[in-house]
Amino acid sequence: MKYGFWLPIFGGWLRNVEDENMPPTFDYAKQVIQSAEQWGYSTTLIADLYLNDIKGPEHDSLEAWTTAAALASVTEKIEIMSAVRPGFHNPAVTAKMAANIDQISNGRFTLNVVSAWWEEEARQYGGIFTEHDERYDRTTEFIDVLKGLWSEGSFSYEGKFYQLKDTKLFPKPVQRPNPILYAGGESPKGKQTIVEKCDAYVMHGGTVEEIERKITDMKTRRAATSNPELSEFGMAAYVICRDTEEEAFAELERITDVKESSAYAGFKDFTSKSQLEQQIQLQDYSVSNRGLRPNLVGTPEQIAERILQYEEAGLGLLLLQFSPQLEEMERFAKQVMPLVEAKRNQVIV
Repeated sequence: MKYGFWLPIFGGWLRNVEDENMPPTFDYAKQVIQSAEQWGYSTTLIADLYLNDIKGPEHDSLEAWTTAAALASVTEKIEIMSAVRPGFHNPAVTAKMAANIDQISNGRFTLNVVSAWWEEEARQYGGIFTEHDERYDRTTEFIDVLKGLWSEGSFSYEGKFYQLKDTKLFPKPVQRPNPILYAGGESPKGKQTIVEKCDAYVMHGGTVEEIERKITDMKTRRAATSNPELSEFGMAAYVICRDTEEEAFAELERITDVKESSAYAGFKDFTSKSQLEQQIQLQDYSVSNRGLRPNLVGTPEQIAERILQYEEAGLGLLLLQFSPQLEEMERFAKQVMPLVEAKRNQVIV
């Protein structure tokens, strides 16, 4: 198992807690990612949103791509994965920016391609927001342009959404044939786009059984294409690690005490504009990306056992959220990661 984390660009992950002691500043993000490198985390995921989806649209948040470029220059080994939404980005410019950040990071920049869900944000920022399946048609062309510019000396393209003629991009990315393209999706259209165009599959939080079914399904879909196997399966999850089970569940109760506020501004769009496989409750939305569903809640021992169950199901990357981020990431790295290794070795022996 590899351990990644969501970069804290929103000031926290809890919609019902006002101050999580994790400010949405570059200085804090830099402290978190540099510490994570030392603690053994492999990846950070940076959400690409122009409005604050966690604390509310009127609150501060960091922009993903400029933050990724800045962090690439102050880190040495961690993978920096930025989300990108075709409805907000020109694909040729995106290809150029991605190649540049990949050069800055010496091959550590990857993308999480997101077809978008927040219609109100698109209205405010002039993004293109169309019906669900058309968003994936746009995503398909967007990826075609990225890959073409990254691989060809001179690239032309004639699509419904994008047209290019003799476009040149140099230098190319360090990663060949292209920076890893992650994507998540639960609709049939989304899954088909991913198996045809992307390299790795990321999921919202789910139970072990749900994740195992999704992985099996995506492997089957991928095998029906001419592409190599998907390189990675990742899942979002929120961690509550405490010395006792009672302490952990007291914290769970505290953070899921739903308080109606602007922090829930995106709830209706998230549940109505996406085709989700599981129903999502307002309490689930207390933490983003269904992070409570994997139930990484309890003692280090209990959480380590659960992680091994996900590993057995085929999961290779956890994209974790914590609050407060720095303190809880350190606790997880020092108390849970070694336990997972020890327990795995016991099973092997």
